[in-house]
Amino acid sequence: MRIRAVLFDMDGTLLDSAPDFIAVCQAMRAARGLAPAEEAAIRAVVSGGARSMVCSAFGIDDSHPDFALLRDEFLERYQQHCAVLTRPFAGISELLDDLERAHLRWGVATNKPLRYAEPIMQALGLAERAAVLVCPEHVSRSKPDPEMITLACQQLALNPAEVLYIGDDARDIEAGRAAGTRTAAVRYGYIHPDDHPAHWGADLLIERSQELRQVLDRVLCGC
Repeated sequence: MRIRAVLFDMDGTLLDSAPDFIAVCQAMRAARGLAPAEEAAIRAVVSGGARSMVCSAFGIDDSHPDFALLRDEFLERYQQHCAVLTRPFAGISELLDDLERAHLRWGVATNKPLRYAEPIMQALGLAERAAVLVCPEHVSRSKPDPEMITLACQQLALNPAEVLYIGDDARDIEAGRAAGTRTAAVRYGYIHPDDHPAHWGADLLIERSQELRQVLDRVLCGC
């Protein structure tokens, strides 16, 4: 069945949001008179959310007595800094242009809360271009449950088999497969060193963001 729409995960797939996350962590450390944390260590755990990034930035686990306060501060600071340094990955802007020229719709299905995802999309000029934006607030169960992907397909009025879902986490691929979409796993996202995208069962495996356009061309033409 021909692909008629493309859905993206947000962080680590469509957008490189790590610079804003890292800036928040560094600001929190600076406020406490601490030296900057290792940026690579924070980037490696972005997919684990606020809990993982706070724990990495401060060398603690979530049982530490300061964890809850640090997490809450992180989220509050991020609310004010979520769309400052975040940008599409290399080649993504051109890819979206190509999709629109081909009269294909695209959208986002992300576990990122709407209060962050929506302002980011607006700040980057993507909100009015995306056909759908599905966040945890729109469903009862987030990824890896397929509900989010299923809802996005319903909003697009498409059979899931006509949709390609692209993500950088095993949860993305599990959700897409369960919903019945074709799936693509990207290696350029926020992949933990111990994780192996080749083992996720995706239909496609993409090394670099710049390769997405060529891969999608092959998918769309059935090559």
